Amino acid sequence: MKVNGYGKAEILTPDQIHLLFDSGHGFVKPRDKALFGICLYGATRISEACTLNRQDVVGFKGIRSKLVLRSCNTKGKRDTREIDIHPQLREYLEEYLHSEMFRPNAPYLFPGRHGRGHIHRTSADRILRTACYELEIEGVSSHSLRRTALSWMSDAGVPLRHIQAISGHRSLEALEAYLGVSEKHKKHAIAALNF
Repeated sequence: MKVNGYGKAEILTPDQIHLLFDSGHGFVKPRDKALFGICLYGATRISEACTLNRQDVVGFKGIRSKLVLRSCNTKGKRDTREIDIHPQLREYLEEYLHSEMFRPNAPYLFPGRHGRGHIHRTSADRILRTACYELEIEGVSSHSLRRTALSWMSDAGVPLRHIQAISGHRSLEALEAYLGVSEKHKKHAIAALNF
């Protein structure tokens, strides 16, 4: 658990995700659902989501819509990644793009104050912390959404190389260290000891 900025970000449960996105008490603004939806359903870092340009959402009206994370906006600044847009994320984006908050003339998908630049990661972090405080969810940081997505993919049996292509981790070792192990997984592992 992450305490005072130390440790690993908590992995969210389905109930916590529901509270944050669908309860009406977590993310209430369409912008916030879209921003943090990108982190969860795209397994992106908050800084990658904040710096998306409007044109980084490709083919949104079509079936094969993608998010393009340009190498200049990724942590290692190494590779550009393309991630398919999940149907739930599509809903959040559509709601945001049709809301009063969306500024169609701004270059960034999530503009900063007064339309200058992009929303800053500290502002996004404040939005998340406020929602978690209201919902009494502890140990969560903006990285929890990314860590949750990657851990759930791993739990579903998605090959690590495929997850690595989405996450952008440089090595499988780095990705494996990042994935969470739940209490349920530990119990299952011990129960497998059938000598």
